[in-house]
Amino acid sequence: MVAKTDGFYARDYSLWLGWNNMRYIIETALLHGRLLNRTTIIPSFVYARACEFDIATCAAYATMVNRGDATYSDEWRNLPIEQQMAWRISISLMFNLTHLQQSHAVITTSDYLRLHNISADLESSDGHWDTETYHVNNALGSQEPSLHAIENWWYDPDDFVRVDLIPEDMRLRGGWRTQGGDASRGQMGSWNDTTDSEIYHSLMDALPEGRPVLDWGSVRRVVEDGNRITPLSSVGAIGDVLRENGFEVVYTYTGAGGIDVVKDVITPTYEAVPRHRIRGLYEDFHHITARVLLMRGELHDGRKPGSLYFTSVASQSRFSQTVLYNMRLTDNILSLAARINDRMLAMNTGRLWMASHMRRGDFARLGWAMEADFADHLARIKRHLREGRAILMSIHGRNSSTYDVPDVQPDSSVVTLDPPEPDDKYYIATDERDPENLKYLQEQGGVLITDLLTIEDRREFGWSLMLTDVLALLEQATLSHAAFFYAHALSSLAGGVMNLRAAAGADPRTALLD
Repeated sequence: MVAKTDGFYARDYSLWLGWNNMRYIIETALLHGRLLNRTTIIPSFVYARACEFDIATCAAYATMVNRGDATYSDEWRNLPIEQQMAWRISISLMFNLTHLQQSHAVITTSDYLRLHNISADLESSDGHWDTETYHVNNALGSQEPSLHAIENWWYDPDDFVRVDLIPEDMRLRGGWRTQGGDASRGQMGSWNDTTDSEIYHSLMDALPEGRPVLDWGSVRRVVEDGNRITPLSSVGAIGDVLRENGFEVVYTYTGAGGIDVVKDVITPTYEAVPRHRIRGLYEDFHHITARVLLMRGELHDGRKPGSLYFTSVASQSRFSQTVLYNMRLTDNILSLAARINDRMLAMNTGRLWMASHMRRGDFARLGWAMEADFADHLARIKRHLREGRAILMSIHGRNSSTYDVPDVQPDSSVVTLDPPEPDDKYYIATDERDPENLKYLQEQGGVLITDLLTIEDRREFGWSLMLTDVLALLEQATLSHAAFFYAHALSSLAGGVMNLRAAAGADPRTALLD
């Protein structure tokens, strides 16, 4: 696998983040590694943040660490000591690494270390790429393996837009040349674009402050003239005008609630950027011959899925496939979630069932929860589930549709099985642990994962189900089966559920994130 690529692509990984954010970061790393024809290196382990039982019980199966000490963070220092603990677990518990390796050149940091006769025990505890430990000096004083670092501030400063690569037709339009570029920022190549039209200047004036990317509504307001471009004009027709006037169409995804916290890939969209502001990841870094290419720092927060824009629908679609189908949950998670789905159906006498993710925990502590009061939060959920039931009743017996994602077949069960009754049970995935609140939830018709799991399930699955991060994966997979799903647009767990639902052929009308 490694021999077929041009070396390794390494990252500084933010292991202090929860799994869903870590997954987004890994998906981005896989994209970059594939674009640059390098073997992507991912962490060998992650930190599970809580134990469903006494912490000593989980510590009997997984190495327990102080999360702040391990990741050099003071975020949890003021919490009770048991809430500062975390459990170091193999990353292969979180997704099917073997399946991923069938489509992507990817290894773990411990694999890399063993390949270079370095002890795997020396892997950094916080996820950063340790350039002193992971590379050694030879007799001539040179590092082995050779290393080239991409500084974080080179990647996408406010004055340009990072894309995957620059296609040949775009190069011709903009007079791209391989010479030039700001070498102090790792750039290779430059534009010779002399566009000076009225439309070009109007588009430039419409750009928001801070980043040269124009949303499609703003594009239309500029280019619609009632003649060549009308409200009925296609994306292709508008794209032609943009290209003639120094701009290019780029492809990305619409974030849930209009923000990019939940980095799902279920709603592809397009935006416009000035051609001369485009920098290709491939163009700037594919020529580097060092054995290890390191991307320093964090590229996650505030960015689109993949941490770049795509210059073609085909390239965007390939990334969607990585997220939806290649980064797959483990088989034991998927099979147990299917059994839980059957139990929910049976609980409601074969009728469809609905679900919600009720994020409390750190969201309640930080003031990010949908409602501060637990009862108010549950009332909000039940209100949206009633709306969901009305949707399921309206589409019953009709045709189902899918999200705009590749290689998907519609799930017809949502229109063929009977919709829920008003008093049917509904499923709640939550990190709430207050016994009185959980009792109230159950009295209100809610069903928890603990109501559905059996002793046999736990024995068959194994010890890792005691860890909340692994249990959360099971809950995500279970939520993907729900006929209607409601959650918070600020929760990365919800983004994972939406990707699972889209890949399974869910109807876009059957989910709401707000």
